[in-house]
Amino acid sequence: MNFRQILTAPNQLTLLRMIFLPFIVINLVGRHFNTALILFILAGLSDGLDGLLARKLHQQTLLGQYLDPIADKLLLSTMFLVLSIEYRAVVPWKFTVVVFSRDISILLISGVLFMIAGLRDFRPSIFGKANTFAQVAAVFFALLFLVAPVLWVSWTLKFFLRATFWFTIISAVHYAFLVQKRLHAHSPGGAASR
Repeated sequence: MNFRQILTAPNQLTLLRMIFLPFIVINLVGRHFNTALILFILAGLSDGLDGLLARKLHQQTLLGQYLDPIADKLLLSTMFLVLSIEYRAVVPWKFTVVVFSRDISILLISGVLFMIAGLRDFRPSIFGKANTFAQVAAVFFALLFLVAPVLWVSWTLKFFLRATFWFTIISAVHYAFLVQKRLHAHSPGGAASR
């Protein structure tokens, strides 16, 4: 890997997003909900900005392709975990268990497929992107509810938690289908049979 990849603006923003995480958690556990919410919004903005910069500056790198989803999963999984531990009335455990189960399964399967078959193409599907959006929205509204516990925020939070639950399951099933398809195409017999 070229060291210059780390120095690109998009990858620096991704690393910054990872640096935000402990400060979000510290403020959340310390019940400084406004600060935690602001830091989470900044982390979310950095996520959108790094992708935009990568395209505009033509700085899409192999490191960025791996680092960006890792940063996203680290941020969201940690937020779900902390919210369920500290504020399980806001984010019940079943949602966190589903999110963690899917993410750990995907990481393990990706690692095994890379080692066994050399597969590197793990771009998110439309369902995976919808799942990530639902998770981001659920965490945002959970933090907003801790800042302002009003009825419309509670309803919106419940909507996005349910969306997260179903998109997690749908995207996991779809991912399994895609893996099977890519393995078939990657195998010598699979490519010839088409």
